[in-house]
Amino acid sequence: MKGRAEARIGAEKFKLHMIKIHVLGTGTSQGIPVVACDCHVCQSDDARDKRLRASVLVQTPHNVIAIDAGPDFRQQMLREKVRRLDAILITHNHKDHIGGIDDVRAFNWIQKRPMDIYGNESSLEVIQKDFSYAFGEDKYPGVPQINLHTISSEPFSIRQDKIIPIAAYHGKMPVLGFRIGNFSYLTDASFIEPEEFDKLRGSKVVIINALRKEKHHSHFNLQQATELLQELAPEKGYITHISHQMGLHREVNDLLPENIRLGYDGLQIEIKD
Repeated sequence: MKGRAEARIGAEKFKLHMIKIHVLGTGTSQGIPVVACDCHVCQSDDARDKRLRASVLVQTPHNVIAIDAGPDFRQQMLREKVRRLDAILITHNHKDHIGGIDDVRAFNWIQKRPMDIYGNESSLEVIQKDFSYAFGEDKYPGVPQINLHTISSEPFSIRQDKIIPIAAYHGKMPVLGFRIGNFSYLTDASFIEPEEFDKLRGSKVVIINALRKEKHHSHFNLQQATELLQELAPEKGYITHISHQMGLHREVNDLLPENIRLGYDGLQIEIKD
């Protein structure tokens, strides 16, 4: 784990056999602070308690890939000084995971090509509906240019990177996590079949969702996520998609095993294969 790099993402030289993870956001659909909330978490002065909507950026020797593009996508790209983006992987179609897709326009302009977006059939249907102006025959000049790619739980490749989708459920809603090399990411899940859970095994770093300490109908809680991470036994496990009901970052971290931490916005992780 290191502090924020000075080099712009997409412009820096990159070591072979290394993956860098930039945690763009770790908050739930409302983020933290929640609008008009006076709770002690929303009013905290600790920067780690300020959470944008959940997303990560994965940088390999071959690609720069975002997982999800929620309403804070523009702010996250600016904060991390992202100059290149090759693709976006979509976990599911809720607005806090797709609401910022319009802002791929900047990358269209810089990279002179459409943005490749990968998701399951239901996610891509919602994207086409919500951003219909980007898919019409008579497009307004400057609308986002997007190539949609339908995926299932079967592996696929983006350039030389093998992407392994991980099927799970967000309540009754099918969602996808993703494994890239020795990094695995699963958010907005409350149930996962054993054969899909096995895809996570052997990962050096796993990020998984936990909304709060109490049980929830469509998200893992802190105990469930911790137990899953303990079974996987990665070198490092991190919690994401955190609500203000979880509590203060520093206090919750004190309750967790040494190799499991709450994630926070701006966290950077390097994984060497």
